[in-house]
Amino acid sequence: MTQQRGRAGISPAWRQPPAEFSQAPLWFWNDDLTEDGLLRQLDDFLAHGVQAFVPQPRVGLPRSIGWLSDRMIALLRCAIEGAAARGMWVFLYDEGMYPSGSSSGQVVAEDPAFRCRGLVHVDLDEASPGDTVDGIRLDADGEPALGPDQHLVAVVPREANGHRIAVIDRPVGAVIRGLHYLDHDVAAGTPAKMWGAPAHDCPPAADLLNPDAVRCFVRLVYERFYREFGAHFGTTVKAVFTDEPKLTAKLNDPGVRPGTTGILDHVNRLLGYDFRPHLPSLWYEDGPGAARRARDYRSALKKRLDETYYAPLSRWCEEHGVALAGHPIDPDDAGRLRYFHIPGQDVVLRRVEPDRPSSLEGPESTQAKAASSVMLHTGRRRNVNEYCGGYGHGLTYEEMAWLAHWLLVRGCNLLS
Repeated sequence: MTQQRGRAGISPAWRQPPAEFSQAPLWFWNDDLTEDGLLRQLDDFLAHGVQAFVPQPRVGLPRSIGWLSDRMIALLRCAIEGAAARGMWVFLYDEGMYPSGSSSGQVVAEDPAFRCRGLVHVDLDEASPGDTVDGIRLDADGEPALGPDQHLVAVVPREANGHRIAVIDRPVGAVIRGLHYLDHDVAAGTPAKMWGAPAHDCPPAADLLNPDAVRCFVRLVYERFYREFGAHFGTTVKAVFTDEPKLTAKLNDPGVRPGTTGILDHVNRLLGYDFRPHLPSLWYEDGPGAARRARDYRSALKKRLDETYYAPLSRWCEEHGVALAGHPIDPDDAGRLRYFHIPGQDVVLRRVEPDRPSSLEGPESTQAKAASSVMLHTGRRRNVNEYCGGYGHGLTYEEMAWLAHWLLVRGCNLLS
């Protein structure tokens, strides 16, 4: 069908896009909320040509609106039903802030064995009996004295000097960003600041390499969404948005490497060779080919995360009539976008700016084209780019318009 062309040869659909092609801003829920207030904002969205949204619970919510509490579910229902009555559409956000995968600490609360884990190492020829290194205590013989939740992966000689390197997997202190500001009288030792933000709670991160932990996450969040809002799936609720899942979430411990119990078997399977002799390369760069071995390990973990996280979420969404949307954490990580029915990326923190080299050079510069190319190659209709996040209070309209144009000319057709 030939479309009528308007002024300057531009299709009217560009000047007045249908609701399907509305932008879909992340709608921060970061204060006390009421049903009347939500509906008033929906009307304000419509008045400004915005016909879609992603309600995202954020830090600043009162504790009476906890993650997936009855009150939060009631507010989400109000927003979804209000959108349906107004001909709008919705993406549901799958986490209490971010990164995704922990259900705001509920996964670990259900089973402490689902806490994020990692690999640490001890040089047994340098440490002394009785020392504690990276959370691992050495016994009187200088050997690791492991607790019930610590597991020896291997003891491997380091290639450069022959020192025995013990590699252990253990729980790590990884957290995600929480929903609630902390009181001023919190106990000493509570995290005071994260991501440069005021003090807020920091729920424990889940082990995304553990398929049982991910199944728990899906049950707590995705199945809950379906029970509560399934009647709107595929109509008003178009997708579930997962946001930059990260193996170690927020972790201030440079000695930890991503991993979990039994990860070496999967690394060997995915690489096609025995990685055990090369484990020291995760910490030491002085052995032959150490940098390449470390890259191999990271590549294997990406593939394992595809198996444990991205593929199960993609299947669940397909089986329940909605799209998997959102984005991975790395800007140039195009490969795993194949699991997204709406592949996406994130232009954030002024990593792309007008008239700067970052708009044409480096990994951040590729993300917009990567998302649109994956859309085309996988036969998808849409690709989403979250943009302007963390650009600061100095963000101007001109910069925002430039970023939108930068995305649009690269084939992005859904802006959040």
